[in-house]
Amino acid sequence: MRCVFCGGNVEKKKVTFCYDEDDKYLFIENVPAEVCTKCGEKTYSPEVADELLRFARDEFKPVKTIKVPVFNFAERN
Repeated sequence: MRCVFCGGNVEKKKVTFCYDEDDKYLFIENVPAEVCTKCGEKTYSPEVADELLRFARDEFKPVKTIKVPVFNFAERN
């Protein structure tokens, strides 16, 4: 299969999907995707995309919580 963006080869991988909306941030690990070996673009099947939406709607409990430092580029010293 070829990448729809750059025409590169794609391979099946497990990736971490990141989602943010307003002040809500989710990291979903081990998501099946097709990843372009040239540009890195990730493509998800319709079934996987539907499941990702369920995570965004809080239909599942997280398996862990992580602490992430947040920086502001405008306030760097």
